[in-house]
Amino acid sequence: MPEPDYETFGPLLHGTARAWRLKLDERLKPMGLSQAKWRTLLHLSLTPGTLTQTEIAARLGIEEPSLVTLLHRLESERWVARRGSPHDRRCKIVYLGRRAQRIITRINAAADELRHELLSDIPASELQTCIKVLAHIRGKAEKHDKLRRNEMPPVYPAGNGQNRERRPIAEKRALRRAPRRSQ
Repeated sequence: MPEPDYETFGPLLHGTARAWRLKLDERLKPMGLSQAKWRTLLHLSLTPGTLTQTEIAARLGIEEPSLVTLLHRLESERWVARRGSPHDRRCKIVYLGRRAQRIITRINAAADELRHELLSDIPASELQTCIKVLAHIRGKAEKHDKLRRNEMPPVYPAGNGQNRERRPIAEKRALRRAPRRSQ
């Protein structure tokens, strides 16, 4: 058996996901939904509880300021509503609006139809192997991300003078106590 071409895997995976999203985007455009809108609505609909703006940004893989702009648009078009969190006043919780709740079924139907079209001629055993391999890769990648976050230094050297526990860094405290030199 020939050696697999490992270098093509990443671009192929990325290109496949992108092509799939673009194909679904074509089908949802007539409903007045851009890719940014339907992806946000879909993530909100698939979550059993509620999501904060930060959680949505992480799931979509975008920066929070970009998401805030998108949420302003979605809110003004009555797709979503935002309310302050009862547990943390710094957070906003995002809810699906009535308009979105009515269209989620249509989004899911279009996604199901596309999935059937794209996967129907692939043997079940090959598809199951593909799913297993992709789940394994994703698990390893997510585990690696968690490990990297845990390896962060306990002190933010050039940051705000606080460690992870929000206590002043000793070095900064010493600098604050030192007499200032006249310039």
